[in-house]
Amino acid sequence: MLRAPTLAAAALLATSAFAQDAVQTDGDKYKVILENECVRVLDYHDLPGEKTHQHKHPPFVLYALSPFKRTLTLPDGKVLTRQFKEGDVMWSEEQTHVGENIGQTPTHVVIMELKKSSGECTK
Repeated sequence: MLRAPTLAAAALLATSAFAQDAVQTDGDKYKVILENECVRVLDYHDLPGEKTHQHKHPPFVLYALSPFKRTLTLPDGKVLTRQFKEGDVMWSEEQTHVGENIGQTPTHVVIMELKKSSGECTK
């Protein structure tokens, strides 16, 4: 018989492993503006108080087109607070999260998701 901690751990792993694509979970906020075999570029907009569904990003670069403040809730329950100024750039490894705009301004960013290693994408 499985015990509660074992069931909780299994549920956490399953939730993270099967997290959906951001464009599928929140198509009202994420728009694909470029996609090829190496990269997918997303335009993301939300308003203060809005929240995403849980989704997953491969390694990515984020470029802030406006200032904003938000939280990211990870599958393990850890909450990260992020605040950006216009023009800020951030790198992230693969990540599964729920995002929430906790600031007073809309979020507007461009996200460049990597699909392959750089050696496979040189031309």
